[in-house]
Amino acid sequence: MDEVTISAVRHIKGHVLALTFSDGHIQPVDFAPFIFSSGHPVIEAYQDMGRFLGYKLIDGNLNWDDYNMIFPVTDLYKGKL
Repeated sequence: MDEVTISAVRHIKGHVLALTFSDGHIQPVDFAPFIFSSGHPVIEAYQDMGRFLGYKLIDGNLNWDDYNMIFPVTDLYKGKL
């Protein structure tokens, strides 16, 4: 896969975001299984919807709170965390 970046993010419901990639691919990603089973307090903080929805799209990558939570774009493209 060529260097694909995230170009847009839309909240669908709960902890599900629809990610649009620079090649036009749209992938819904459910972050809930990861957030609710991580066992790590930094990640579990994103169970709070307000905090979860505080994501930022920076340089084509989705991240939360200055990289407290970030995922490889290739994984998000496949919808796998």
